[in-house]
Amino acid sequence: MMEVKHFAIHIDNTHLPKAALKIIKNIRLDWKAEDVRFKVFTDGITNKLIGCYCLNDPDDIMLVRVYGEKTDLFIDRLVEVQNFKLMSSKGYAPKLFATFDNGMVYSYIPGDVLNVTSCKDASIYPLVATMLAKMHKLSYDSNVPKIPLVWDKCKCFIDLIPDQYSSTDKQLRFSKNFPGGKSFLKEELEELKRTLENVSNPVVFCHNDLLLANIIHRNNSVTFIDYEYAGYNYQAFDIANHFAEFAGVSEFDCTLYPSEEFQLDWLRKYLKEYSENGVSFSEERLNQLYLDVCRFFPIAHFLWSMWSLVQLHHSFIDFDYLEYAVQRFQEYKKFKKNIYYA
Repeated sequence: MMEVKHFAIHIDNTHLPKAALKIIKNIRLDWKAEDVRFKVFTDGITNKLIGCYCLNDPDDIMLVRVYGEKTDLFIDRLVEVQNFKLMSSKGYAPKLFATFDNGMVYSYIPGDVLNVTSCKDASIYPLVATMLAKMHKLSYDSNVPKIPLVWDKCKCFIDLIPDQYSSTDKQLRFSKNFPGGKSFLKEELEELKRTLENVSNPVVFCHNDLLLANIIHRNNSVTFIDYEYAGYNYQAFDIANHFAEFAGVSEFDCTLYPSEEFQLDWLRKYLKEYSENGVSFSEERLNQLYLDVCRFFPIAHFLWSMWSLVQLHHSFIDFDYLEYAVQRFQEYKKFKKNIYYA
């Protein structure tokens, strides 16, 4: 795979333009500081992102992503770079220029970020289904075991939830919405694991965070971005997680989940690409995958609820992580019965 430069620089994310300039001047040696322009992106709720370009060549745009505070506690950045390289080697990801101590630099992909409307567009969602199927056919070197990461990731998040939040208000709201605290959440996770870990759903190379903001559409193609959580996992989890993200983030609306009819059509497009050598698939296989997606729907909500409780403790981004955690946990409880489907 490609070699990627690393710069031993830690930048201050409170002054992004000035900080980003420290990095890009090591990559674009001919750029003059006075000619560089910036655009700060604000959609992310984990990291901070800024676009950089030079007036002499405005089409050469680089993105500098600064990792969120304490995210190294639950994200392996070396694995993320490995994921980036794997995706790029197949033409499925932007070019990765460099990494630095608390971030990375990669090329800008022009296009439109999906939203709660465009994700259901008949000209777009087949592209997403096909691209995810292509990603699911990728693999690491043979020495990396195919073990689904969702269980360890959930456990990691629960372990990182503080025994007591620093803010009294946060602690009161947490206790009210998660009675039983961490011990209760660990019991819920064990029940999920006992029920789902023996499901005969394929373990494949997954994105694991395919929210709408991580999908860029342009012309007749889509590109997935952000591979922080990518790795081996259940095929049905990755699909279920994507469907759960149709509800949005900043304005979470569970009435926006895709219908059964939509999901089945999406899965047909997916299986057409995923099937070996384009061999036709049976309705039985389609229906089984749909059933598996339904079963993994609640664990997707559980995972991101736990993630949000960790972010509540560490992140400085202006986002109501506790409200989001509560919303996702309520959806987990609502769909929990799905895991017992035959």
